[in-house]
Amino acid sequence: MSRINLVLSLIILLAPCFSQAEPVINSAKADGYKGIWFTLGQQCEYGDKYSGGLGTYTAKHVPLAVYAPEADKTFFVYSGTTGPEDRYLLIMAAYYDHKTGTVPKPTIVHDKEGVNDPHDNGSILIDEQGHVWVFVSGRGRKRMGFKYRSVEPYSVNAFERITEEEMTYPQPWVIPGKGILHCFTKYTKGRELYWETSADGRTWTEDRKLAGMGGHYQTTRQRDGRVITAFNYHPGGTVDKRTNLYYAETSDFGESWRTASGEVLQTPLVDVHNPALIRDYEAEKRLVYMKDIDFDAKGHPVILVITSGDYQPGPTGDPRIWTLVRWTGTEWTFTEVTKSDHNYDMGSLYIEPDGLWRIIAPTETGPQQWGTGGEMALWLSRDDGATWTKERDITQNSPRNHAYARRSVNAHPDFYAFWADGNPDTLSESHLYFTNKNGDQVWELPYEMSEDAAKPKAL
Repeated sequence: MSRINLVLSLIILLAPCFSQAEPVINSAKADGYKGIWFTLGQQCEYGDKYSGGLGTYTAKHVPLAVYAPEADKTFFVYSGTTGPEDRYLLIMAAYYDHKTGTVPKPTIVHDKEGVNDPHDNGSILIDEQGHVWVFVSGRGRKRMGFKYRSVEPYSVNAFERITEEEMTYPQPWVIPGKGILHCFTKYTKGRELYWETSADGRTWTEDRKLAGMGGHYQTTRQRDGRVITAFNYHPGGTVDKRTNLYYAETSDFGESWRTASGEVLQTPLVDVHNPALIRDYEAEKRLVYMKDIDFDAKGHPVILVITSGDYQPGPTGDPRIWTLVRWTGTEWTFTEVTKSDHNYDMGSLYIEPDGLWRIIAPTETGPQQWGTGGEMALWLSRDDGATWTKERDITQNSPRNHAYARRSVNAHPDFYAFWADGNPDTLSESHLYFTNKNGDQVWELPYEMSEDAAKPKAL
């Protein structure tokens, strides 16, 4: 054999070794909607710091649902499992079909392989081509994060793994005409805030740091290419001392960040007292728990937080105040909505063109007092957030606390908020629910499914 033929033969023989690996495609289905039950294990006199049915946890996973008018479906993700005794995490994707009133068997986008911690939950977006993306959170550098893309547009039948990387608390947003801007956390020097961008979701810029003052939790929102974020900080990297409230925004795909008044911020933010600071809650000895953020009719940011006197559950933290923080165009204002009995009572803020401002949250005491969550309620403001009244109780006489009411991007009035329940005091089943815009009807997603599709049960 000639030397040339020998070389050609070796190239052909070794070609598979140099070819691109086969893509990872996940398409397995679960037999119903079972949320994950979790306990942090930090017990005190009044129970765990947080625990219970945390299928729509955390507040730092944003968004968890998107309504797609092209398909007339609300797509959503949650952290599920296979049964009440099986405490390992499966990242699930599904949808509610508004035409048929049905849901499919949920797709297991990612199996966390023994991890039971819903800090590894996913976030969702739908790109301009209609593909459903699921960003699966990691946990620092101990567990990696993943990005998945649906094989077909407006479908959850199968997902292709796109990346494996270090990222926690993913918050991805589609920027029309530009691509995806992704806000997330890395455990570099505490829980520090980063962002990255991509034109196609496959090739990404380097990670760029937004804030590193010992650690932060944030919540974000996007409108017309403008991404806004509100965040607290962790003195000395201690999350149980979380305090202060900061705000930043970008209108140029992450090229620059500004304050609400338009002042350019020098990133990364490293000084505790910087132009992004809204209020020095540290000086007031108050803790700050991030809940949600939205735009008012003028495009001004509105932030929802709970402030507290103690990180532990129980009366020592009272008063726990649901606080609405609004930029008027010239200053920040602060309004009390109501009070809560737990720091991790999490709800969503809705500001829409009908003139009503809404909050759907577990503000009412549930069957497990002092535990995470409670009974869901609908709060309304008819004067742009200046005053609030409880419109109705969405849930009542429940066997388990309801927690983490989440809204959809472009929320459809028939699937306005969804959440999970669970007993924070002991291991229990966790069911998933959604409500309509008026909060006068609740549906339970099917816990067991024998058919490929089923109708949620009206309660």
